[in-house]
Amino acid sequence: MLLDSDACFRAVRARDRRFDGRFFTAVATTGIYCRPICPVRAPKRENMRFFSSAAAAEGAGFRPCLRCRPERAPGLAAVDAAGRLIGAAIAGIEEHALSNGRVGDLAASLGISDRHLRRVTEAELGVSPVELAQTQRLLLAKRLLSETSLNLTDIAFASGFGSLRRFNALFKSRYGLNPRSLRGHSDAADLLHCRLDFRPPLAWEALLDYLHLRAIPGVEWVDRTHYRRTVAIGVPEKGDARGWVAVSLAKGGAALDVEMSLSLAPVIGAVIVRVKNLFDLGAAPDSVSALLSQDRMLSRVVRRLPGLRVPGAFDGYELAVRAVLGQQVSVKAATTLAGRWAEKFGAPVATPFPELNRLSPHAPRMAGVAAEDIATLGIVSSRARALIALSQAVTERRVVLSHAANVEEQIAALEGLPGIGPWTAQYIAMRALRWPDAFPGGDLMLQKAAKVDKKALQKRAESWRPWRAYAAHYLWQSLRDHP
Repeated sequence: MLLDSDACFRAVRARDRRFDGRFFTAVATTGIYCRPICPVRAPKRENMRFFSSAAAAEGAGFRPCLRCRPERAPGLAAVDAAGRLIGAAIAGIEEHALSNGRVGDLAASLGISDRHLRRVTEAELGVSPVELAQTQRLLLAKRLLSETSLNLTDIAFASGFGSLRRFNALFKSRYGLNPRSLRGHSDAADLLHCRLDFRPPLAWEALLDYLHLRAIPGVEWVDRTHYRRTVAIGVPEKGDARGWVAVSLAKGGAALDVEMSLSLAPVIGAVIVRVKNLFDLGAAPDSVSALLSQDRMLSRVVRRLPGLRVPGAFDGYELAVRAVLGQQVSVKAATTLAGRWAEKFGAPVATPFPELNRLSPHAPRMAGVAAEDIATLGIVSSRARALIALSQAVTERRVVLSHAANVEEQIAALEGLPGIGPWTAQYIAMRALRWPDAFPGGDLMLQKAAKVDKKALQKRAESWRPWRAYAAHYLWQSLRDHP
């Protein structure tokens, strides 16, 4: 990726948070690379080099700064073909798709060849997929060393390393440090804690309000300050890691505080990725507002709610089920049905929170359920059959509800299932696939907010590309201004 060195230099001098995570600055005299917001005094211009990724900086021989901690930099929203592919590759790698160096498996899941994946990652990020995976694992380990009380062996395996010996050797050779030298202090030995940075502003209250109205009873709980939920994530050859996670806005910084049960240590990397997706921490609010505020229809609500995010999904299948349940019913009714779904088909789980006691059912569990059993929840038969078809498609990977998936292919696959039309497919793409240009133009509330019909709305929305998903959420929010 080509970077404008003058613009990068100005951003570093200003410590401009808009550029946090968009590039990294390396200093030739120290051998260290930093985020643009690093509090350390900016070096001389002639000693600075700029990289589009942490992996590229490390590939050039630089070590991460211990002050600004590059592992905490927010990601990027993918808004074009190359960006989508890079974003999907990074998402797959973060979910440990390359724990054993299987580039071919990741490439196949993206519908491309190994060679094309290498070509794109090298062109955009300056490194190969394997090098990118190695950097992601090391940076996750660095985060866990600083922010948790996990022992070194647990950190090594949670970060995707096959052995403690391999982890120690690579950490020392890459960073010139003994992992033990980075040990931080955890507030509680029975909890895991981490901090996830974002680019401000963030409309936190609006985001919590949206999630609160759609929280699945027993699985999710949202109040004015926290989002909490139960978690079950598969560990190869070991079954599910089960527990809970709680997210709140950090005090005194542009970050979220994340707490989770110690039982989730083996999958902490996956939990972090899912929290980032759910809260849209890769958003670029300045770019979104710069475009959408030019539209008279949106300008007022954009000014009222700077930093509005598009809520993602902690679990893509769970979100897709929730979308199907929400067809042609109110949000409140869909939430009630989702609670019944979890109560009947989800496994019980113990948490410190009385409101959280069920796990969200997985697709394989639901793929073999009879439509009659689902219909007993008050769900019409046609929708029950649609849920079974969705569950089977997800189980057989004919539908992949992940950021690490081809958006166009998944939308087509969803629309090919019974009971799923363009509105549902676009809503799923918006939240589960993290596609910022998804737009459910057939939504009646969007048409009401825009005061136009579907055809006129779709035409107007062309000027909102590539941020149509954000425009949709601003339109929904505008109804609060004009009930």
